[in-house]
Amino acid sequence: MSAEPLLADAPWLISGGTARVLQLLNADGEEARVVGGAVRNALLGLPPGDIDIATTALPDEVMRRAKAASIKSVPTGVDHGTVTLVIDGQPFEVTTLREDTETFGRKARVAFGRDWVKDAERRDFTMNGLSVDATGVVYDHVGGMADAAARRVRFIGDPDQRIAEDYLRILRFFRIHAAFGAGEPDRDGYLACIRGRAGLANLSAERVRMEMLKLLVADGASAAVLAMAEGGLLQVLTGGVVYTGPLSAMIAIERELGLTANATRRLAALTVAVTEDAKRVATRLRLSNAETKALDSMGHRWWRFATKDEASARRLLYRLGAEHYHDRVLLAWARAGGDVRSSRWRALAELPQRWTAPKFPLRAADFIARGMAEGPALGHVLTLAEDAWLAADFPLEEAALASIADQAAARVSRDERP
Repeated sequence: MSAEPLLADAPWLISGGTARVLQLLNADGEEARVVGGAVRNALLGLPPGDIDIATTALPDEVMRRAKAASIKSVPTGVDHGTVTLVIDGQPFEVTTLREDTETFGRKARVAFGRDWVKDAERRDFTMNGLSVDATGVVYDHVGGMADAAARRVRFIGDPDQRIAEDYLRILRFFRIHAAFGAGEPDRDGYLACIRGRAGLANLSAERVRMEMLKLLVADGASAAVLAMAEGGLLQVLTGGVVYTGPLSAMIAIERELGLTANATRRLAALTVAVTEDAKRVATRLRLSNAETKALDSMGHRWWRFATKDEASARRLLYRLGAEHYHDRVLLAWARAGGDVRSSRWRALAELPQRWTAPKFPLRAADFIARGMAEGPALGHVLTLAEDAWLAADFPLEEAALASIADQAAARVSRDERP
């Protein structure tokens, strides 16, 4: 164990809501520390992210003190010792020190305690087992500081036991490695994940979705996903073929274009070759409606971009809208090999930045004025006219529009003849 004042000057620790919660709970024989990811991040020079706090105080005592201090408390997981305190809109999860008495899958029977070592030993990875008190002293009961410095994601204790306690830890192993690790995954942990992969089938789709989407946007996503694929872990999750090459290409393209990492776009590169793939993955991971629509749109005939010139690309941009067009182009680019030096693919991808599709200028009134009655035929003629307008490359001149309207109206009139 080490106890060093490494974070004594951390602004997020010594002021604001964190300091207030720690002051509230560090009194009358009780103790509180910040634990887990915030400590890891601070030691790695990263923003703390969500701030979780562990305490010797029981949940009822935490809520009593919060009420006395006019701090909002929410019993978010009180049976397992967790109360959420909200200060100036920022949530702080406060959990009473625990030790597992029995574990089964994602559930466990716990006993509250006052032993910081046992509480650290029940966590997942050594770099997540660190804690820091209000003065900035970091406590390391599991070797987390050395592993954090080496960017090594390592299970606490026996990896097989940790995984059997909660099979979601398999996904967390790769996600944490992708975000904070370096080099190859820890071998003992990696082999334990492979041995325990059958347990992934028992996880809820919602939890798998959350971990997968976080993993896909991590800096080391490409290597971590490749390791998962080589270990036979991905097919259990996606139920189909995975494409690690297009995923790596998509990541390279995003970086080349200066784009923010997009989890749905990367998921499509990894799993979607046709729209049937999109439907399967959306069902298995219970994606949101927006995610499902994006995946389905990307999977729809993306290969046609291989032969599209800019004129036909403009028509597709008009039909799809900028967001869906952009995502589909990037998927096609990634599946074509992802050559980031390709001027042609870059031009197609950046088309929405150079050109905005005009609105279709003809209206129902234009055809009523040409003698057409309201009804199904009116909708049909508008569709024909819009198709002709697109084929003519979006003309806006009155003469061109009048010619398109006349021809569409004449065609519908011919079609309606007996």
